Amino acid sequence: MPQLSLILMRPLFFYYLFLLLMVNQSIHAKQFSLFIGTSGQSADGIYHAYFHTDSGKFKEVRRVVKVDSANFLTMHPTSSSIYAVCKWKQGQGVIGYKITNENDLVEFTRMACPDGLGCHVSIHPSGKFLLTTQYRGGSVALFPLDTNGILGTPLITDHQGGSQVISSRQKQPHPHWCGFSPCGNFALVPDLGLDQIVIYRVNLKTPSIQFHSIAQTVPGGGPRHMRFSQDQNWIYLLNELNLSISIFKWDQAKGEAIFHSLARTLTEEQKAQETFNSAAEILVHPNGKWVYSSNRGHDSVTVFTSNNSGTLNTSQTQPIRGAFPRNINLTPCGSWLLAAGQDSSTISGHKIDPVRGHLTYQRGSITNAPNPVCLVFASSQKLTQN
Repeated sequence: MPQLSLILMRPLFFYYLFLLLMVNQSIHAKQFSLFIGTSGQSADGIYHAYFHTDSGKFKEVRRVVKVDSANFLTMHPTSSSIYAVCKWKQGQGVIGYKITNENDLVEFTRMACPDGLGCHVSIHPSGKFLLTTQYRGGSVALFPLDTNGILGTPLITDHQGGSQVISSRQKQPHPHWCGFSPCGNFALVPDLGLDQIVIYRVNLKTPSIQFHSIAQTVPGGGPRHMRFSQDQNWIYLLNELNLSISIFKWDQAKGEAIFHSLARTLTEEQKAQETFNSAAEILVHPNGKWVYSSNRGHDSVTVFTSNNSGTLNTSQTQPIRGAFPRNINLTPCGSWLLAAGQDSSTISGHKIDPVRGHLTYQRGSITNAPNPVCLVFASSQKLTQN
């Protein structure tokens, strides 16, 4: 009888073991909270979704606020707030939203920009101000933030000139991105029209920015976005017009960037396959070993290896399974790259090989949002229990 009882209990034992393994797997499976800015003919606001890194699936995709031309989003460094450059009936500028526990967005501050709609926004690590760049207005706007994150009246800094190398795009200044040096002492603004990174010194007491220096890229390059290397010694500047990356040696003490080398995001043969090509976004993996850039027209992501010596070597060109990747982003854990196809209204997930940094598309790792142009992960992560 005891032996018979043991035999009868075996299926029950394995059943509970299976449940235990499933629960354990579920607890350790991560899901990240993702906000999606949309801009274009079909765009209608800011969306939210969960991305599950165990399955590569997007879940609960929904619009959380209706707003026009949410070109770019940025998270506040210390509070659960998100800011968007966007339009409204009476104007255009920046709107700040509080993120609720349900990941809804509730507006709490708004301020117009007198120089037009911004194409990028970035908050200083101190949380004391944010910058926006006005592509058409040719300017940088500084919005003070009080201790509650309320937007103040912007201070406008105009860029002047134009490289004239590509007459259709470079007759006048076109600031395209804004960000800060790792130490926070300098603001850096790539300008497509000038073929320069314009570098400003930051004054936190005012707060304000003051012109400090410039970094000249290749003629006709058309600077768009940039990132610092993990060791903070190099700048990777993505040139939109000639699809290249200018690599600069960064002197943090002096606030100076010295041109070092150039890497191409696509070969001439690859570019010849399309009637239009344009570089859009650049990222550095948290481990510092890999750099990723997106190619519109060719609709791909180029993977580079980096050894923190001022050179980048192409190791893969991965199709995004969508059209016009205006924005890409990495999950906070660095295990996936997400690509926003603006023209295809898709967001696709690509798993990152932990050894080589290469991308693999997983079938079903795709979702839809109208004309996505910006992907921003909330600072907090949650555990899925599904």
